[in-house]
Amino acid sequence: MGVLNDIDARSREIFKQLVETYLKTGEPVGSRTLSHGALSVSAATIRNTMADLTDLGLLHAPHISAGRLPTELGLRLFVDSLLQIGDLSEEDKRAIDASTAGDADILEAAAARLSGLTHSASLVVTEKKESPLRHIEFVAAGPDEALVILVFEDGRVENRVMKTPAGLPPGALLSAGAYLSARVRGRTVAEVQLMIEKEISENRAELDALTSRLVKDGVAEFSGAAEPSLIVKGQGWLLDRNAADDLERVRSLFDDLERKEEVIEVLSAAKAAEGVKIYIGSENRLFSLSGSSVIVAPYRDKSRKIVGVLGVVGPTRLNYARVIPIVDYTAEVVSRMLK
Repeated sequence: MGVLNDIDARSREIFKQLVETYLKTGEPVGSRTLSHGALSVSAATIRNTMADLTDLGLLHAPHISAGRLPTELGLRLFVDSLLQIGDLSEEDKRAIDASTAGDADILEAAAARLSGLTHSASLVVTEKKESPLRHIEFVAAGPDEALVILVFEDGRVENRVMKTPAGLPPGALLSAGAYLSARVRGRTVAEVQLMIEKEISENRAELDALTSRLVKDGVAEFSGAAEPSLIVKGQGWLLDRNAADDLERVRSLFDDLERKEEVIEVLSAAKAAEGVKIYIGSENRLFSLSGSSVIVAPYRDKSRKIVGVLGVVGPTRLNYARVIPIVDYTAEVVSRMLK
């Protein structure tokens, strides 16, 4: 980042120590605090440097106090250029591995573990699992129209109005429904589509041409990619740190998390990333008002296709050095476990 060229090595070290202190305490950092640390310079020198860094837009004073906080620009500079990311401990690796091993719902388990290890709210965007079908029927809805009704094993019912082929013989709606219902139970819509196409192409459907077309078109009405869903765990962690001073921000963040479609849209953009992606404050339009940071990474299925995103959201004073490798490793583990 170009601004690094505008500060010397000593100023860089003072800035680094200030940000690291802020990330630990969440409080404005004064020159006296830094002079008592590892820096071998006077409080006066630190004060002058802090003033220069403020002029560069890297620090700001929240009130009359002499302490300073990093701005969003300062945090971005720190994360991109000065952050030292440690290796993930074996204990953390074992905890993440154990949370997904043998679990029926890998993503739910991974989200819970991610929240627990980072003390933040965790987010997982995943393609919605498609429930198997139980029954399909066709009901006349008017001239050249029929209602296609799908009943799923989980009790969900969906229906669509479709155009029917001209000249459809009497009883075709009943025949089409009976044909499908004898074959769909326990299969997803996608599996039924493949089976129907194969039977019709091989003339094994034992249906006349118009009824075959009705069957094929009726199932096609429900085609399309599965809509993504959102898993959120550990919102309680957002209230634990400095909650009294941060209630407005936390309330805003809770409101943001309720807007699930927007959360999915924002996080899905991170699917294009090769690894961990970090949004700080206003860099993410959804969480900008709550002043939050989001750290996410994509995960893949067995064919190495990116199928979702997982990560955490919390205040901008997240422990980036610890959270980044945890998110990265969790994405790796989930990718391995998705069979």
